[in-house]
Amino acid sequence: MVEQSDRAPLLDWEEVPPAELAPSGPSPETGDSIQSGLSSYPTEGSVGVDISPNRSPARPNSVTAVPGESPQSPYKYSGPGGDASATDEEGDCAFHGLSVRDRRITGSGWEEKDQIVAVFVVTFDTRSGNMIEWCLPQDVNLDGVEFKSMASGSHRISSDFIYFRKGCYFGLACFANMPVESELERGARMKSVGILSPSYTLLYRYMHFLENQVRHQLQCPGQYSPLEAFYEDKKAVLPPGGNGLVTACPTSALGPIVNRCMHPEMKITHPAGCMSQFIRFFGEQIMVLWKFALLRKRILIFSPPPVGVVCYRVYCCCCLANVSIPGMGLTVPEFRPFFYINVADITALESELSYVACTTEKIFEEKKELYDVYIDNQNVKTHRESLQPLLRLNSADREKYRKLCEQRQMLLYSQEVDGDCTSNEEELFILFFMEQNNRIFQTLSELAASADPTLTAEHVRAMGLDPQADRGFLVDLLEIYGIDVMLVIDNPCCPSHS
Repeated sequence: MVEQSDRAPLLDWEEVPPAELAPSGPSPETGDSIQSGLSSYPTEGSVGVDISPNRSPARPNSVTAVPGESPQSPYKYSGPGGDASATDEEGDCAFHGLSVRDRRITGSGWEEKDQIVAVFVVTFDTRSGNMIEWCLPQDVNLDGVEFKSMASGSHRISSDFIYFRKGCYFGLACFANMPVESELERGARMKSVGILSPSYTLLYRYMHFLENQVRHQLQCPGQYSPLEAFYEDKKAVLPPGGNGLVTACPTSALGPIVNRCMHPEMKITHPAGCMSQFIRFFGEQIMVLWKFALLRKRILIFSPPPVGVVCYRVYCCCCLANVSIPGMGLTVPEFRPFFYINVADITALESELSYVACTTEKIFEEKKELYDVYIDNQNVKTHRESLQPLLRLNSADREKYRKLCEQRQMLLYSQEVDGDCTSNEEELFILFFMEQNNRIFQTLSELAASADPTLTAEHVRAMGLDPQADRGFLVDLLEIYGIDVMLVIDNPCCPSHS
């Protein structure tokens, strides 16, 4: 769970990087922010994203966030990244924050703004169960959100945060459980405060605000004015008569950037520390997950509450499949996160060809038609016979993992000795897998376009794969991505045409 801040103005919903947090004194609004209404309302700043062409694995591309200030608001506001950078034994972590409403890629003309389509409060009623207590707008369809934002088994924990998907929207909710001396509430008051947006990449900015609000709702039920003010400031302007989808990142604007480096979303919105913890948690097994991710399999992660850290693992799984070669992967199912799911999502999952999700409900393990890969703690398994060989690590997998660990050690050394603050582990890990994926697909694409599209053992080794042990993986990869080459490995006399 995210470590709580001890300064937490209720309307503090703009986040800034830890490096920029150095106010000369505490904000005068902080102490009485509940009573002051909009007095602590923060102003908007701006972020400049500097993407350098440096591709060295030990020194990934840098991102510079510059918080804006205005004469009306001389105070800088902190978020989870500023006040809560510690991690717990289970590998939980907090987001580094940004300070603005807009995200811009200099020179490309692309920006993504806040698109909050709903804000809501969910409560647990001892007679009716989970229910929507309050929401804006009042006519928004929140069917099922009362279960998505308060995970099954949450009564056993004091606080949590949950990412989830609701139709074409993504949600983030913060849950808290407070003991009360009330027979009607059976000794505990439980609530979640959450938001919906067409894109999950900006939700992290409001983690701190939602944490404060759920505590406020537990202590002062029914006081919604901060939430009303938040919604009025951040509400989305969606296309009239559309399906609610907002194009966050036009391909035309991103073309030259994607060719040079990783997708900017992956650079500035991942939770701080989560990718490195994800890889330490799974160890060499990360290479097994990498293959399943590239093959666009349906991956389901089981864990008892708290579910927040598991939502981060869902995100990290998606990062393993990043490819920045233009046009590659357009014919395969989109590999997108569902985040937290429950039994109410079964119907929706039945039609999904590819996803990553997590759940606290053990019954899903029996629903084998809904997933290809099931992860329980660090145990990765599949009931599909054709995929079971991929569970076995080979020499090429171990070599890639060794290189990954080696690059990480080099990065840590450069940070300690040279004081290099321009790189971090998350960028290193994401770039490592993207470059691995690019190498594979670049080789296959060039080979398919050549006069002799024959994939030999030498080609496979050059891609960082094992010619024998990875043959099944390659056959599946060629079929899924529709790459037309001749695979000649086992027996040159009997080639496999894919």
